[in-house]
Amino acid sequence: MPDYLDDLRLAHVLADAADAATMDRFKALDLKVETKPDMTPVSEADKAAEELIRGQLQRARPRDAILGEEYGLEGTGPRRWVIDPIDGTKNYVRGVPVWATLISLMEAGEGGYHPVVGVVSAPALGRRWWAAKGHGAYTGRSLSSATRIHVSGVSQLADASFAYSSLSGWEEQGRLDGFLDLTREVWRTRAYGDFWPYMMVAEGSVDICAEPELSLWDMAANAIVVTEAGGTFTGLDGRPGPHSGNAAASNGLLHDELLDHLDRRS
Repeated sequence: MPDYLDDLRLAHVLADAADAATMDRFKALDLKVETKPDMTPVSEADKAAEELIRGQLQRARPRDAILGEEYGLEGTGPRRWVIDPIDGTKNYVRGVPVWATLISLMEAGEGGYHPVVGVVSAPALGRRWWAAKGHGAYTGRSLSSATRIHVSGVSQLADASFAYSSLSGWEEQGRLDGFLDLTREVWRTRAYGDFWPYMMVAEGSVDICAEPELSLWDMAANAIVVTEAGGTFTGLDGRPGPHSGNAAASNGLLHDELLDHLDRRS
């Protein structure tokens, strides 16, 4: 089995470059922000970070395909890098430090492409998480200064901490009743949002999290970090991996109950 460690090292180099670019424009008074056709914001920093990552990948891995939020898919083949240059753009443009660059390598296999490397870098929080298939999940400042992370052992919903992003998406999908029932059963709820709940599931500080509508670049890096930390990452339909257009992540022990609640439609 490939060890993917060279690819993981490259992903860290890409994240370092993206961090420098995004932090340089974070809280800039002259930051340029546009509205995309789907009515979500995109800043000049989103575009610059993705262009930077794409340029480095084209030099370092010219045979690999690249899929990014801002510039789509380029190339073909069994290996595909998936990039979200700034996950949490709304936070970024308002000066909220909860945003990250997500970089994943996906490899073709049975049933489609599967994440094999993931780096989640949140420079405004001073945090980074990463994983490679078969090597576990870690957090730290660098590969040489890292701590291995693992999901929690909480086995009862009544003791669980549940993280999410917002209520509106659940209501739009007719899943709000099940969502609210879940919030009443767990010990604690918090709306941290975006990438952060998944990283906290991986670290064991949160036990379950879910979002009703996502794109592949929102999930690929998170998925490999959660699973390599011993957790479970699926769509709301229970399909493993980041391919369902939504996500549920847990320590594994609570996953069936999480899905049971969130599958209820009004």
